[in-house]
Amino acid sequence: MPCTPCSLRIAAIAALVPFALIAGFGGLSGEPAGSDAAAKEPASPNILAQKFELIDGTKAAFKDYEGKVVLIVNTASRCGLTPQYEALEKFYRAHKEEGFVVIGFPANNFMGQEPGSNEEILEFCTGKYDVTFPMAAKVSVKGEDAHPLYRQLAALPAPLGGEPAWNFTKFLVDRSGNVVARFEPRTRPDDEKVGDAVLEALKAKG
Repeated sequence: MPCTPCSLRIAAIAALVPFALIAGFGGLSGEPAGSDAAAKEPASPNILAQKFELIDGTKAAFKDYEGKVVLIVNTASRCGLTPQYEALEKFYRAHKEEGFVVIGFPANNFMGQEPGSNEEILEFCTGKYDVTFPMAAKVSVKGEDAHPLYRQLAALPAPLGGEPAWNFTKFLVDRSGNVVARFEPRTRPDDEKVGDAVLEALKAKG
């Protein structure tokens, strides 16, 4: 069959298709061209470099808590889970001499359940629940305006990572500053799973 200009063009296009497909999917890697998915790595579980502000305006850093076991909790004053403050305080008082500390991070991300100012939040949690553990200044814990600490926590690999599902999500940090466990909001601070994890972390030396 004689070659016509039309048939030559069709043949040329057919010859180029495999190369176009390979280029479009980043060679043989299976990733689309220009994708950075393969380059992304999980966030470090170590949070000692993170800084924050306490509810009274004092500057703080997790480096200050190196050598302690820390339970990070995003809190709210108008949530059905707010009574967890009581169990958090009780557990803190029972184990603080062993190097355990709770740090509350008030946040208004869920149904507007923490609308108050830092002063109002502090007055509430100390007046109603006699909270003595450190409270951070109010932050955002999810979305584009999330505090850098919570962006790092969200970027951790499963089962530790992901944004908080609701108020009173808990992250346990060991004496070396590594996130070692996560507990969802309805898991109370006095739940056996939380207690066992904290006591295990307290036994270890940083």
